[in-house]
Amino acid sequence: MKAVPMLDLQAEYEYMKGDIDAAILRCLTHQKWILGPEVDELENKIAKYIGVQHAVGTSSGTEALVLALRALSIKLKGQDFFDKTAEIITTPFTFTATGDAILRAGAKPVFVDIDPATYNIDASKINEYLKTNHSNVVGIVPVHLYGQSCNMDAIQEIAQEYNLFVVEDAAQAFGGMWKGKKLGSIGTLGAFSFFPSKNLGGFGDAGMVSTDDEELASIVRMLIKHGGKDKYNVDYIGYNARLDTFQAAVIDAKFRYLDEFNEKRRVIAGLYASGLKGLKGISLPETLSDVYHVYNQYTIGVTEGKRDELQGYLSENGIASMVYYPFPLHKMKVFKSGRSKVYDELVHAEQAAQMVLNLPIGPLQQREVTDYVIESVKGSCRKNGY
Repeated sequence: MKAVPMLDLQAEYEYMKGDIDAAILRCLTHQKWILGPEVDELENKIAKYIGVQHAVGTSSGTEALVLALRALSIKLKGQDFFDKTAEIITTPFTFTATGDAILRAGAKPVFVDIDPATYNIDASKINEYLKTNHSNVVGIVPVHLYGQSCNMDAIQEIAQEYNLFVVEDAAQAFGGMWKGKKLGSIGTLGAFSFFPSKNLGGFGDAGMVSTDDEELASIVRMLIKHGGKDKYNVDYIGYNARLDTFQAAVIDAKFRYLDEFNEKRRVIAGLYASGLKGLKGISLPETLSDVYHVYNQYTIGVTEGKRDELQGYLSENGIASMVYYPFPLHKMKVFKSGRSKVYDELVHAEQAAQMVLNLPIGPLQQREVTDYVIESVKGSCRKNGY
């Protein structure tokens, strides 16, 4: 068996080569590299697909989060940035960008624990925190981790009760759904990443903001172009954060394969679930009944203290694996020194950081490769006695 990568982007390119090459050639022909026609076309397609009125392309998923939060500050507070007293509730078990975007928008992240079954933010913990101290809270940023939706009914209900905005971090969940609604269409705004490893990925960094709010969309459009409708006479502190024409062309070419690839990921996840079921020391991801999970990652839990042994065994057998994420945000230096708050003990987030392991789940991964990964996990369990 040849080496097994986490994601075979070369195979994906070969699968879509004709569409991608044609899209790139169109760009080379028209030479409109800044906000070219592909950007507008992709925004319209994605808005329709998600089911929102507006989609605004950005330079990355991180910037999509920052821009969404900045737009909310401008609309709700009438100022470029939130005050440092403003609190935004989120999960500590996510990529750094989620918490960093809150800081960059001027606010303070409040970390509450996760549901150990899904690794997503625990809505009951959000509610608990708000009952004890809600005067400074302005919003919630739930992260649809690994491709699975958070409990959006519970989160939306809480947000409505306390008059809070909700920004969905759907960086890993393009095409995912909650009760039939596409993620990124449920909250006040959604933020997507088109990093190459995502379910819909470009050939570099790119992102998207989604919303039904025309004013917020208009503000985001100003912020991506230095902060004004006229770049020579700006209104706000802005960025050079436009979606690149080249990336839009590539993403648009790959977009037509999204649903097919998401279904392929779900089939592979099903094979993992049946093949790894019942292994002592291995816990499998749980999926909520109301969720359409798109499996940007397939994540298992490994008995505490045994993950490194399993990862080492897989590596010896040519199988790549990753740990997303080894450090919860509240443990990082950037979020200390009063820059964030922690509600209660984040027991489940800290345990997850010590136990999760992500297995290969590229959409074009062949059945024999998936079977090989399954047998290798079993082999490690036998070898290491768990």
